Amino acid sequence: MPDDDAPRELTPEALDAGTDDPGRIQAAGEGSKSPAIETVSIDAPQFQVAAAHPRRMERSVALMFTIGLLGFAGFGAAYWQNARNVFLGLTLGVGFLGLGAGFVAWGKYLMPRGPFSESRHALGPTPEEKEKFVEDFASRGKVSVERRGFLVKLLGAASAVFAIVAAFPLLRSLGPLPKKLFYKTAWRKGSYLVTSDGRRVHVDDVETGGILVVFPDHDWDPALSQTMLVRVGQAGENIVTEKGRENWGPEGYLAFSRVCTHAGCPVALYQKATQQLLCPCHQSLFDIGPGVAALPVFGPAPRPLPQLPLEVDSQGYLRARNGYDQPVGPGFWERGGTT
Repeated sequence: MPDDDAPRELTPEALDAGTDDPGRIQAAGEGSKSPAIETVSIDAPQFQVAAAHPRRMERSVALMFTIGLLGFAGFGAAYWQNARNVFLGLTLGVGFLGLGAGFVAWGKYLMPRGPFSESRHALGPTPEEKEKFVEDFASRGKVSVERRGFLVKLLGAASAVFAIVAAFPLLRSLGPLPKKLFYKTAWRKGSYLVTSDGRRVHVDDVETGGILVVFPDHDWDPALSQTMLVRVGQAGENIVTEKGRENWGPEGYLAFSRVCTHAGCPVALYQKATQQLLCPCHQSLFDIGPGVAALPVFGPAPRPLPQLPLEVDSQGYLRARNGYDQPVGPGFWERGGTT
């Protein structure tokens, strides 16, 4: 006795004349010449899944989805509590990992293996039908496009303007062009050294081993012009850090850019015993003193700190002999310059 649920093969006769077999469904009603659609039993081999133990795999996928759900919930809680980035990344990663692993396992082990195929009659049009279709399509184009050439041109112009304007937010979000901003600071020949409250620095203000953060008097710019003033010698002592800088360190004073050459953090600490400047962000350490011009001896800083040449005027105030002779801060793609 034939199995009603067994897959059936469509014959050319069935395609031409239809079928009365209850296992098939007419595609276009009774008596239609269209081919019948073959039904496949749910127990057919095509519906078998790859997992040897489907129920166990279902539980595994459910567990993965649960982990993903908890990960996303944890991310929401961490974000709401303004938690550290490590917790945000960890919870979001767990969420995506659980969700992704569940999708992969579901698709690979719990989906029917197939294949599913069905015979059908040829759907290719006749040459006459192709010719009529082309004529009909061309006639519609004449009505909608050729007769409205002005609209087409206007649409093209509007699209071109939109394409250009759409790029504005992307470029504008990058901020203003830096131009020569990274090359220059506000220090100039004759600039007075002043504190953050605008007070000029006198030669007697700092004791030996002391430090002071100073700025140019005419343009208080904490971003690039901040400078670390250190008194490493005694009064009357001229400190020479390297050849060509014989008059840059009068009265025991040395001045170096406070912007670290690693990542731009402020070099905020000075170790008097070892005569070293320290950047607390990433522990870059710079030697200063006679014969040493802020040379990095530890940490990730790749270059010495730029030195500001100093002089003392007739009233005893410290002034810049000139601006920095190189760009301050970390390196960039066009590093160079003389101011």
